[in-house]
Amino acid sequence: MSLEKEMHGRCTCGEIEYALGDSFMCVHSCHCTWCQRETGSAFALNGLIERAKLTVIKGTPMEVETASNSGKGQTIVRCPACHVVLWSHYSGAGRALAFVRVGTLEQAREITPDVFIFTSTAVPWMRFPDGAKVYPNYYPTKEVWTPEAIARRNVALGRM
Repeated sequence: MSLEKEMHGRCTCGEIEYALGDSFMCVHSCHCTWCQRETGSAFALNGLIERAKLTVIKGTPMEVETASNSGKGQTIVRCPACHVVLWSHYSGAGRALAFVRVGTLEQAREITPDVFIFTSTAVPWMRFPDGAKVYPNYYPTKEVWTPEAIARRNVALGRM
């Protein structure tokens, strides 16, 4: 899928602004208890993109090393002033991929999840759209990602 228009995001105070140079490879709606705790909400909405296609256009974000449910840790990228989380890097992909918090994008309302994951721990009132790809835990990539997105990920991870 190609990017029809460049997407821009920012923190709440505006100290950090960023742009995405391509579309997301996949958008996760994660309902694990870890994401619930981290966001203080019912789920996290993360768009996966190559870090090389994410450009900080204003400010210098700070990085915070934190624990993760996998036990391998993650790097959370925040605004140093308002502390809003902008994206994160999970240990499996390292810094090659960014998990962008969709809510920080100007176009957030235009983004819909490709997959709903860890729904076994979703809040009981959550209803998933008819026909949606819904998984009680994680999912097989080939069932959700397009071949083009898989190829992009593989290039980013040096698997080609």
